[in-house]
Amino acid sequence: MNQIIRISPLSVVLAAVLSVTVTAQPAAQITSSPKSDYYVAAYVWPSCHDDSLGRTYLWADGPGEWEVIKKGNPRFPGHYQPREPLWGYEPDDDPKVVERWIDAATSHGVNVFVYDWYWYDGFPYLESALNNGFLKARNNRKMQFYIMWANHDVPKNYWNVHRYGDDSSLLWNAKVDWDNYKIIVERVIRQYFKQPNYMKINGEPVFSIFSIGKLMESFGGSAEQTRKALDYFRDEVKKAGFPGLHIQWNQGGGSLMSDESAHNFVKNVQTMGFNSIAMYNMGGFNEDYVVYGANSVKIREQMDALLEVPVFPCVSIGWDDTPRFPAKGLHDVVHYNNTPESFAMLLLKAKKYAANHPLQPRIITVNAWNEWVEGSYLLPDMLNGFGYLEAVKKVIVDGKYDKYIFNDK
Repeated sequence: MNQIIRISPLSVVLAAVLSVTVTAQPAAQITSSPKSDYYVAAYVWPSCHDDSLGRTYLWADGPGEWEVIKKGNPRFPGHYQPREPLWGYEPDDDPKVVERWIDAATSHGVNVFVYDWYWYDGFPYLESALNNGFLKARNNRKMQFYIMWANHDVPKNYWNVHRYGDDSSLLWNAKVDWDNYKIIVERVIRQYFKQPNYMKINGEPVFSIFSIGKLMESFGGSAEQTRKALDYFRDEVKKAGFPGLHIQWNQGGGSLMSDESAHNFVKNVQTMGFNSIAMYNMGGFNEDYVVYGANSVKIREQMDALLEVPVFPCVSIGWDDTPRFPAKGLHDVVHYNNTPESFAMLLLKAKKYAANHPLQPRIITVNAWNEWVEGSYLLPDMLNGFGYLEAVKKVIVDGKYDKYIFNDK
Protein backbone atom coordinates (compact mmCIF):
# COMPACT_ATOMS: atom_id res chain seq x y z
CA MET A 1 0.00 0.00 0.00
CA ASN A 2 1.16 3.56 -0.58
CA GLN A 3 1.74 5.64 2.50
CA ILE A 4 0.24 8.16 1.57
CA ILE A 5 -4.90 18.92 35.85
CA ARG A 6 -6.33 18.32 38.07
CA ILE A 7 -4.57 17.46 41.41
CA SER A 8 -5.72 14.29 43.12
CA PRO A 9 -5.15 12.86 46.59
CA LEU A 10 -2.28 10.92 45.09
CA SER A 11 -0.20 14.07 45.53
CA VAL A 12 0.66 12.74 48.89
CA VAL A 13 2.19 9.72 47.25
CA LEU A 14 4.06 11.50 44.45
CA ALA A 15 5.50 14.95 45.09
CA ALA A 16 2.98 10.64 3.05
CA VAL A 17 5.95 8.27 3.70
CA LEU A 18 8.01 8.64 0.54
CA SER A 19 11.82 8.61 0.63
CA VAL A 20 11.48 7.90 4.29
CA THR A 21 14.32 8.70 6.62
CA VAL A 22 14.14 7.26 10.10
CA THR A 23 16.40 9.36 12.30
CA ALA A 24 18.84 7.06 14.00
CA GLN A 25 22.29 7.18 15.52
CA PRO A 26 23.51 7.75 12.83
CA ALA A 27 20.59 8.59 10.51
CA ALA A 28 19.65 5.85 8.07
CA GLN A 29 17.93 6.09 4.70
CA ILE A 30 15.33 3.42 4.03
CA THR A 31 15.61 1.88 0.57
CA SER A 32 13.82 -0.95 -1.19
CA SER A 33 16.75 -3.39 -1.08
CA PRO A 34 16.17 -6.53 0.99
CA LYS A 35 19.53 -5.82 2.62
CA SER A 36 18.43 -2.42 3.96
CA ASP A 37 18.25 -1.75 7.64
CA TYR A 38 15.27 -3.12 9.53
CA TYR A 39 13.96 -1.57 12.69
CA VAL A 40 13.08 -4.29 15.18
CA ALA A 41 11.11 -2.51 17.89
CA ALA A 42 10.53 -4.50 21.08
CA TYR A 43 7.93 -3.36 23.59
CA VAL A 44 9.11 -2.74 27.15
CA TRP A 45 6.64 -3.28 30.00
CA PRO A 46 8.21 -1.18 32.78
CA SER A 47 6.61 -2.75 35.86
CA CYS A 48 9.49 -4.46 37.63
CA HIS A 49 10.90 -1.84 39.96
CA ASP A 50 9.99 -0.16 43.21
CA ASP A 51 7.53 2.57 42.24
CA SER A 52 5.82 4.70 44.88
CA LEU A 53 2.35 4.36 43.33
CA GLY A 54 2.92 0.67 42.72
CA ARG A 55 4.05 0.06 46.29
CA THR A 56 1.05 1.95 47.70
CA TYR A 57 -1.67 0.45 45.54
CA LEU A 58 -0.36 -2.76 43.98
CA TRP A 59 2.92 -4.40 44.97
CA ALA A 60 3.60 -3.76 48.63
CA ASP A 61 6.68 -5.99 48.67
CA GLY A 62 8.53 -3.34 46.68
CA PRO A 63 10.07 -4.97 43.57
CA GLY A 64 7.06 -4.15 41.40
CA GLU A 65 5.34 -6.90 39.44
CA TRP A 66 8.11 -9.39 40.18
CA GLU A 67 5.93 -10.05 43.24
CA VAL A 68 3.22 -11.51 40.99
CA ILE A 69 5.57 -13.13 38.46
CA LYS A 70 7.35 -15.12 41.17
CA LYS A 71 3.97 -16.46 42.32
CA GLY A 72 3.16 -17.95 38.93
CA ASN A 73 2.20 -21.61 39.28
CA PRO A 74 1.77 -24.46 36.77
CA ARG A 75 -1.84 -25.03 35.65
CA PHE A 76 -1.22 -28.21 33.63
CA PRO A 77 1.59 -30.75 33.16
CA GLY A 78 4.64 -29.17 31.54
CA HIS A 79 3.41 -25.63 32.12
CA TYR A 80 6.47 -23.38 32.56
CA GLN A 81 5.63 -21.36 35.67
CA PRO A 82 7.03 -19.43 37.37
CA ARG A 83 9.20 -17.93 34.65
CA GLU A 84 12.88 -17.75 35.57
CA PRO A 85 14.97 -14.97 34.03
CA LEU A 86 18.55 -15.92 33.24
CA TRP A 87 19.82 -12.80 35.00
CA GLY A 88 17.44 -13.01 37.91
CA TYR A 89 14.64 -10.72 39.02
CA GLU A 90 16.37 -7.45 38.26
CA PRO A 91 14.93 -3.92 38.53
CA ASP A 92 14.12 -2.43 35.13
CA ASP A 93 14.97 1.09 36.31
CA ASP A 94 18.61 0.26 37.07
CA PRO A 95 20.84 1.74 34.33
CA LYS A 96 23.38 -1.05 34.81
CA VAL A 97 20.68 -3.61 34.08
CA VAL A 98 19.49 -1.68 31.04
CA GLU A 99 23.05 -1.33 29.75
CA ARG A 100 23.22 -5.12 29.54
CA TRP A 101 19.79 -5.15 27.86
CA ILE A 102 20.98 -2.69 25.23
CA ASP A 103 24.14 -4.67 24.50
CA ALA A 104 22.16 -7.92 24.21
CA ALA A 105 19.45 -6.29 22.08
CA THR A 106 21.67 -4.47 19.60
CA SER A 107 24.05 -7.38 19.12
CA HIS A 108 21.08 -9.52 18.07
CA GLY A 109 19.25 -7.05 15.82
CA VAL A 110 16.82 -5.37 18.20
CA ASN A 111 17.50 -1.67 17.72
CA VAL A 112 14.40 0.08 19.10
CA PHE A 113 12.70 -0.08 22.50
CA VAL A 114 9.05 1.01 22.70
CA TYR A 115 8.33 1.94 26.31
CA ASP A 116 4.81 1.58 27.67
CA TRP A 117 3.99 4.93 29.29
CA TYR A 118 1.18 5.65 31.76
CA TRP A 119 -0.70 8.58 33.21
CA TYR A 120 -3.27 8.15 35.98
CA ASP A 121 -5.03 10.62 38.27
CA GLY A 122 -2.82 13.51 37.23
CA PHE A 123 0.50 11.70 37.54
CA PRO A 124 2.88 9.61 35.43
CA TYR A 125 3.22 5.97 36.45
CA LEU A 126 6.13 3.53 36.04
CA GLU A 127 8.05 6.29 34.28
CA SER A 128 11.35 5.72 36.10
CA ALA A 129 12.11 2.59 34.06
CA LEU A 130 12.59 4.91 31.09
CA ASN A 131 13.87 7.98 32.94
CA ASN A 132 16.31 6.25 35.30
CA GLY A 133 16.91 2.98 33.47
CA PHE A 134 17.16 3.57 29.73
CA LEU A 135 17.97 7.29 29.60
CA LYS A 136 20.70 6.97 32.24
CA ALA A 137 22.24 3.88 30.63
CA ARG A 138 25.65 4.95 29.33
CA ASN A 139 25.18 3.09 26.05
CA ASN A 140 21.58 4.15 25.28
CA ARG A 141 22.64 5.96 22.09
CA LYS A 142 23.26 2.56 20.51
CA MET A 143 19.54 2.26 19.90
CA GLN A 144 16.43 4.33 19.42
CA PHE A 145 13.29 4.46 21.54
CA TYR A 146 9.78 5.83 21.43
CA ILE A 147 6.82 5.70 23.76
CA MET A 148 3.42 4.12 23.58
CA TRP A 149 0.81 5.82 25.73
CA ALA A 150 -0.77 2.78 27.40
CA ASN A 151 -4.00 4.61 28.17
CA HIS A 152 -6.09 1.71 29.41
CA ASP A 153 -8.13 1.34 32.59
CA VAL A 154 -6.74 -0.75 35.45
CA PRO A 155 -9.13 -2.89 37.55
CA LYS A 156 -7.81 -3.49 41.04
CA ASN A 157 -7.30 -7.23 40.63
CA TYR A 158 -5.76 -6.99 37.15
CA TRP A 159 -2.20 -6.23 38.22
CA ASN A 160 -2.30 -7.97 41.61
CA VAL A 161 -5.01 -10.56 42.12
CA HIS A 162 -3.25 -11.74 45.29
CA ARG A 163 -3.97 -8.39 46.91
CA TYR A 164 -7.44 -7.63 45.57
CA GLY A 165 -8.95 -11.05 44.97
CA ASP A 166 -12.34 -10.73 43.24
CA ASP A 167 -12.42 -6.93 43.45
CA SER A 168 -12.49 -5.81 39.83
CA SER A 169 -13.53 -2.24 40.52
CA LEU A 170 -11.39 0.39 38.86
CA LEU A 171 -8.13 1.32 40.51
CA TRP A 172 -7.35 3.81 37.74
CA ASN A 173 -9.44 5.24 34.96
CA ALA A 174 -7.30 6.20 31.96
CA LYS A 175 -9.67 8.93 30.77
CA VAL A 176 -8.03 12.36 30.83
CA ASP A 177 -9.39 15.88 30.73
CA TRP A 178 -7.96 18.73 28.66
CA ASP A 179 -5.81 20.02 31.53
CA ASN A 180 -4.14 16.64 31.98
CA TYR A 181 -3.84 16.16 28.24
CA LYS A 182 -1.96 19.43 27.86
CA ILE A 183 0.42 18.43 30.65
CA ILE A 184 1.02 15.08 28.96
CA VAL A 185 1.76 16.78 25.63
CA GLU A 186 4.23 19.21 27.19
CA ARG A 187 5.89 16.48 29.23
CA VAL A 188 6.53 14.01 26.43
CA ILE A 189 7.82 16.72 24.09
CA ARG A 190 10.22 18.07 26.71
CA GLN A 191 11.37 14.80 28.29
CA TYR A 192 11.42 12.46 25.32
CA PHE A 193 10.96 13.93 21.85
CA LYS A 194 14.00 16.16 22.33
CA GLN A 195 16.24 13.18 23.09
CA PRO A 196 18.62 12.67 20.13
CA ASN A 197 17.81 8.95 19.90
CA TYR A 198 14.02 9.34 20.07
CA MET A 199 12.68 7.63 16.97
CA LYS A 200 11.50 9.93 14.22
CA ILE A 201 10.04 9.32 10.76
CA ASN A 202 10.77 12.13 8.33
CA GLY A 203 11.97 14.09 11.34
CA GLU A 204 8.62 13.61 13.11
CA PRO A 205 8.65 11.99 16.58
CA VAL A 206 6.67 8.75 16.72
CA PHE A 207 3.97 8.65 19.39
CA SER A 208 1.92 5.46 19.71
CA ILE A 209 -1.48 5.30 21.43
CA PHE A 210 -2.77 2.00 22.81
CA SER A 211 -6.48 2.58 23.44
CA ILE A 212 -8.16 4.66 20.76
CA GLY A 213 -11.51 4.03 22.42
CA LYS A 214 -10.28 5.52 25.70
CA LEU A 215 -8.69 8.43 23.84
CA MET A 216 -12.03 9.18 22.17
CA GLU A 217 -13.84 8.84 25.50
CA SER A 218 -11.55 11.55 26.85
CA PHE A 219 -12.86 13.92 24.19
CA GLY A 220 -16.58 13.24 24.26
CA GLY A 221 -16.54 10.02 22.23
CA SER A 222 -16.24 12.00 19.03
CA ALA A 223 -13.66 11.29 16.33
CA GLU A 224 -13.86 14.93 15.25
CA GLN A 225 -13.19 16.24 18.77
CA THR A 226 -10.40 13.72 19.20
CA ARG A 227 -8.90 15.00 15.94
CA LYS A 228 -8.84 18.49 17.46
CA ALA A 229 -6.92 17.13 20.45
CA LEU A 230 -4.42 15.35 18.21
CA ASP A 231 -4.04 18.47 16.06
CA TYR A 232 -3.26 20.44 19.24
CA PHE A 233 -0.49 17.89 19.93
CA ARG A 234 0.80 18.30 16.37
CA ASP A 235 0.87 22.08 16.70
CA GLU A 236 2.78 21.91 19.99
CA VAL A 237 5.33 19.57 18.43
CA LYS A 238 5.84 22.01 15.57
CA LYS A 239 6.30 24.85 18.05
CA ALA A 240 9.07 22.75 19.62
CA GLY A 241 10.94 22.79 16.31
CA PHE A 242 9.91 19.50 14.72
CA PRO A 243 8.31 19.29 11.26
CA GLY A 244 5.34 17.41 12.65
CA LEU A 245 4.18 14.45 14.72
CA HIS A 246 3.83 10.84 13.57
CA ILE A 247 0.84 9.49 15.53
CA GLN A 248 0.54 5.72 15.57
CA TRP A 249 -2.69 3.81 16.21
CA ASN A 250 -1.77 0.76 18.29
CA GLN A 251 -4.31 -1.94 17.59
CA GLY A 252 -3.37 -4.03 20.61
CA GLY A 253 -4.25 -7.46 19.30
CA GLY A 254 -7.60 -8.46 17.96
CA SER A 255 -9.07 -10.60 15.23
CA LEU A 256 -10.40 -10.32 11.70
CA MET A 257 -12.93 -7.50 11.42
CA SER A 258 -16.46 -7.73 10.12
CA ASP A 259 -17.40 -5.45 7.23
CA GLU A 260 -19.02 -3.00 9.63
CA SER A 261 -16.06 -3.00 12.01
CA ALA A 262 -13.63 -2.57 9.12
CA HIS A 263 -15.63 0.38 7.79
CA ASN A 264 -15.62 2.09 11.18
CA PHE A 265 -11.93 1.35 11.66
CA VAL A 266 -10.95 2.96 8.37
CA LYS A 267 -13.22 5.94 8.97
CA ASN A 268 -11.71 6.58 12.42
CA VAL A 269 -8.14 6.27 11.15
CA GLN A 270 -8.89 8.82 8.43
CA THR A 271 -10.96 11.20 10.55
CA MET A 272 -8.42 11.40 13.37
CA GLY A 273 -5.49 11.54 10.96
CA PHE A 274 -3.35 8.67 12.20
CA ASN A 275 -0.05 8.22 10.35
CA SER A 276 0.45 4.49 10.83
CA ILE A 277 -0.91 1.34 12.46
CA ALA A 278 1.04 -0.97 14.75
CA MET A 279 0.04 -3.80 17.05
CA TYR A 280 1.14 -4.59 20.59
CA ASN A 281 0.24 -8.25 20.30
CA MET A 282 -0.03 -9.81 16.87
CA GLY A 283 -3.61 -11.00 17.48
CA GLY A 284 -5.50 -14.12 16.50
CA PHE A 285 -4.84 -16.04 19.72
CA ASN A 286 -4.66 -19.83 19.51
CA GLU A 287 -3.18 -22.49 21.77
CA ASP A 288 -1.05 -23.60 18.81
CA TYR A 289 1.62 -21.00 18.05
CA VAL A 290 1.69 -21.96 14.37
CA VAL A 291 -2.07 -21.33 14.08
CA TYR A 292 -1.70 -18.17 16.17
CA GLY A 293 0.89 -16.91 13.68
CA ALA A 294 -1.21 -17.82 10.64
CA ASN A 295 -4.17 -15.96 12.15
CA SER A 296 -2.01 -12.90 12.74
CA VAL A 297 -0.87 -12.82 9.12
CA LYS A 298 -4.53 -12.80 7.97
CA ILE A 299 -5.29 -9.92 10.35
CA ARG A 300 -2.32 -7.95 9.02
CA GLU A 301 -3.31 -8.61 5.41
CA GLN A 302 -6.83 -7.38 6.08
CA MET A 303 -5.61 -4.11 7.63
CA ASP A 304 -3.06 -3.62 4.86
CA ALA A 305 -5.77 -4.01 2.20
CA LEU A 306 -8.06 -1.54 3.95
CA LEU A 307 -5.68 1.30 4.73
CA GLU A 308 -3.58 3.83 2.89
CA VAL A 309 -1.23 4.43 5.81
CA PRO A 310 1.56 2.01 6.78
CA VAL A 311 0.67 -1.12 8.72
CA PHE A 312 3.72 -2.33 10.61
CA PRO A 313 3.95 -6.09 11.18
CA CYS A 314 4.05 -7.46 14.72
CA VAL A 315 5.43 -10.80 15.88
CA SER A 316 4.68 -12.09 19.38
CA ILE A 317 6.73 -14.58 21.36
CA GLY A 318 3.67 -16.26 22.84
CA TRP A 319 0.99 -15.73 25.44
CA ASP A 320 0.65 -16.87 29.05
CA ASP A 321 -0.83 -14.39 31.52
CA THR A 322 -1.86 -17.03 34.07
CA PRO A 323 0.10 -15.37 36.93
CA ARG A 324 -2.52 -12.61 36.83
CA PHE A 325 -5.57 -14.87 36.58
CA PRO A 326 -6.10 -17.84 38.94
CA ALA A 327 -8.95 -19.25 36.82
CA LYS A 328 -6.98 -19.50 33.59
CA GLY A 329 -5.51 -22.78 32.42
CA LEU A 330 -4.54 -24.92 29.45
CA HIS A 331 -6.85 -23.32 26.89
CA ASP A 332 -5.74 -19.78 27.74
CA VAL A 333 -2.06 -20.34 27.02
CA VAL A 334 -0.05 -20.68 23.81
CA HIS A 335 1.58 -24.01 24.55
CA TYR A 336 1.81 -26.00 21.28
CA ASN A 337 4.74 -25.40 18.91
CA ASN A 338 5.81 -22.36 20.90
CA THR A 339 9.53 -22.40 20.06
CA PRO A 340 12.25 -19.97 18.98
CA GLU A 341 12.29 -21.73 15.61
CA SER A 342 8.58 -21.10 14.98
CA PHE A 343 9.03 -17.50 16.09
CA ALA A 344 11.93 -17.14 13.62
CA MET A 345 9.77 -18.29 10.73
CA LEU A 346 7.01 -15.85 11.63
CA LEU A 347 9.61 -13.10 11.92
CA LEU A 348 10.85 -14.10 8.47
CA LYS A 349 7.35 -13.56 7.08
CA ALA A 350 7.24 -10.14 8.74
CA LYS A 351 10.62 -9.30 7.20
CA LYS A 352 9.36 -10.17 3.74
CA TYR A 353 6.20 -8.13 4.32
CA ALA A 354 8.34 -5.13 5.29
CA ALA A 355 10.56 -5.57 2.24
CA ASN A 356 7.50 -5.74 0.00
CA HIS A 357 6.35 -2.32 1.28
CA PRO A 358 9.26 -0.14 0.14
CA LEU A 359 7.37 3.14 0.61
CA GLN A 360 7.21 2.73 4.38
CA PRO A 361 9.89 2.34 7.06
CA ARG A 362 10.91 -1.27 7.66
CA ILE A 363 9.64 -1.37 11.21
CA ILE A 364 8.75 -4.72 12.79
CA THR A 365 7.36 -4.67 16.32
CA VAL A 366 7.93 -7.56 18.71
CA ASN A 367 5.86 -8.44 21.73
CA ALA A 368 7.87 -8.14 23.79
CA TRP A 369 11.23 -7.45 25.36
CA ASN A 370 10.21 -8.28 28.91
CA GLU A 371 6.52 -9.21 29.27
CA TRP A 372 7.34 -11.91 31.82
CA VAL A 373 3.85 -11.83 33.32
CA GLU A 374 2.31 -12.47 29.88
CA GLY A 375 4.83 -15.09 28.76
CA SER A 376 6.10 -12.99 25.87
CA TYR A 377 9.72 -11.84 26.08
CA LEU A 378 12.98 -11.83 24.14
CA LEU A 379 15.13 -11.66 27.26
CA PRO A 380 16.97 -14.92 28.01
CA ASP A 381 15.46 -17.29 30.55
CA MET A 382 16.23 -20.71 32.00
CA LEU A 383 14.10 -22.58 29.45
CA ASN A 384 15.13 -21.18 26.06
CA GLY A 385 18.27 -19.28 26.99
CA PHE A 386 19.14 -16.80 24.24
CA GLY A 387 17.01 -18.75 21.75
CA TYR A 388 14.62 -15.93 20.86
CA LEU A 389 17.36 -13.31 20.56
CA GLU A 390 19.38 -15.70 18.39
CA ALA A 391 16.29 -16.12 16.19
CA VAL A 392 16.18 -12.36 15.61
CA LYS A 393 19.88 -12.32 14.78
CA LYS A 394 19.58 -15.15 12.26
CA VAL A 395 16.61 -13.61 10.47
CA ILE A 396 17.37 -9.89 10.67
CA VAL A 397 21.12 -9.44 11.08
CA ASP A 398 22.57 -12.49 9.35
CA GLY A 399 19.86 -12.73 6.71
CA LYS A 400 20.30 -16.49 6.91
CA TYR A 401 17.12 -17.23 4.98
CA ASP A 402 16.96 -14.22 2.67
CA LYS A 403 17.87 -16.10 -0.48
CA TYR A 404 14.92 -18.40 0.05
CA ILE A 405 12.28 -15.68 0.54
CA PHE A 406 13.43 -12.78 -1.62
CA ASN A 407 13.98 -14.93 -4.70
CA ASP A 408 10.80 -16.97 -4.53
CA LYS A 409 8.05 -16.52 -7.11
